Amino acid sequence: MPWQLRHQGSPESLRDLSFAEIAEGLRNGRIEPTDEVLGPGDSDWQAIENHADLSEIAEEVERPPERRHVEPTSLDMNALIDVCLVLLIFFILTTTYAAAVQKVVPLPSMKADAKKARPITPAEVKNRMVRLQAFLDKAGRPMLRLENQTIHALTQDGQSVDPDKLRDALVPYVRGPDRKTEMLLDAREISWGTVIAIQDGARAAGIQMIHLPRTTTTSAAH
Repeated sequence: MPWQLRHQGSPESLRDLSFAEIAEGLRNGRIEPTDEVLGPGDSDWQAIENHADLSEIAEEVERPPERRHVEPTSLDMNALIDVCLVLLIFFILTTTYAAAVQKVVPLPSMKADAKKARPITPAEVKNRMVRLQAFLDKAGRPMLRLENQTIHALTQDGQSVDPDKLRDALVPYVRGPDRKTEMLLDAREISWGTVIAIQDGARAAGIQMIHLPRTTTTSAAH
């Protein structure tokens, strides 16, 4: 009795095939191991890979190799470029902001017209001005004397003037009965940074004009 062959579950089949033809079809790839056969003496269709006479031949048939997904070796630079752009914008904005808020220290001009300068009388100092002396002690720390009284208007480290503390010390003179709105600042060997801090505290207290005697000298240190 010849062999019969059909695709798995197909109602149509090929008849009158020999064992050798089926084996040859498996080897050359025309017949799949999952195709079904009905051999001599078989009562039901069986897959070739499960048939007792054809299973060994089906195992010998090489299956096509699995496809391998080759990963690309190139790097995606988009994320790196985005991070670099964000950092660049951050540094540009930071630099621009630092330049905008930088405080310019006004230095005294040497081209002042001597004809416009006039001496200040002791009466004017007494009636209109608050007298403040700023100098360095033996340890090189700034000291402040307001109306011949030492005041504590320094920062916690004692190395610079605290504008807020100086403002609080000046308020009684500016807003008191005398209403003094000018200051005579005698600064000796102190830094321009200290002078600026004193000016900030004085303006915050309400001082409208600060006079610097000609004998005042400042240092670029600190």
